[in-house]
Amino acid sequence: MFQYVFGIPFTLLKFLLLWFWGTLKRLIPYALRWKKSIANEIVLITGGGSGIGRQTALYFARAGATLVLWDVNPDGNAETARLVRDCGMKAYTYTCDVTKREEVYRVAQRVKEEVGTVFILVNNAGIVSGKQFLHLTDEEIIKTMDVNTMAHFWTLRAFLPDMVRSNQGHVVTISSLLGESAVGGLSDYCTSKFAVRGLHDAILREMSVLDSQVKCTVVCPFGVSTGMFDGVKLRHEFLLPFMAPEYVGRKIVQAVLTDTEVLYLPPYVQLLVIAKTILPTSAQLVLEDIIKLNEATKTFTGRRQDTPKKEN
Repeated sequence: MFQYVFGIPFTLLKFLLLWFWGTLKRLIPYALRWKKSIANEIVLITGGGSGIGRQTALYFARAGATLVLWDVNPDGNAETARLVRDCGMKAYTYTCDVTKREEVYRVAQRVKEEVGTVFILVNNAGIVSGKQFLHLTDEEIIKTMDVNTMAHFWTLRAFLPDMVRSNQGHVVTISSLLGESAVGGLSDYCTSKFAVRGLHDAILREMSVLDSQVKCTVVCPFGVSTGMFDGVKLRHEFLLPFMAPEYVGRKIVQAVLTDTEVLYLPPYVQLLVIAKTILPTSAQLVLEDIIKLNEATKTFTGRRQDTPKKEN
């Protein structure tokens, strides 16, 4: 039987109120939004040694958090830690290959023993091959899926149970606009980001069923100038410009502080997601051809060949 409030079924009233509040919240400037405190919270960032990972760490440090940095590059990790300490906050570095399940579990246990319980997990590490599907090797496909998708399973299994037991925490998933609208030349990357968005959305719903206070934020940027997509060329680039990692890092931390569930960067790219649900595929292809979106990786170089092409 339905419960009624003022003659309106409670479930319907709740749906309408949450719909109204969610829409209103998007229109409220960040400066006017309620922000939670993360002072002295332990934040773990995978791929913390450069790019988005580094800038996100710095903004978390400015918000008063303690940083735990994971990366396969110890030198980059050490530099991020130095910058965090320059902000007056603690930073701990661990060299960890997130594609190796047992290594993730082992290093996670060290973090719990040496630093404490992680209550904010930022799954950021990622790679891109930048090749057409017919030119990909089996090894490249597997590596992309291992770093961009499977690693999220291992870190979540390592840290999410502690958050659920404590009934607090925040999971941040760095996905991509290409996890909602695919492009040619990035088939393995798009697949990995579609998959990780699905994982994130499922976890969010499981937390809802548990009535857990663990929050979830998924970040969907179009392109970030970390070097990962060097060489990619679009016609009319002003329509979809690449963003500075400093801007992305700041927006990620703002999203966590305000418990924002979905963050599109730049914000207007959400219109492209909406357009995809409305327009027939043939019309989508015409629009994509205007900016040569599906040919953009023909000039892809990525980072220097002696440096891993990492998203972080």
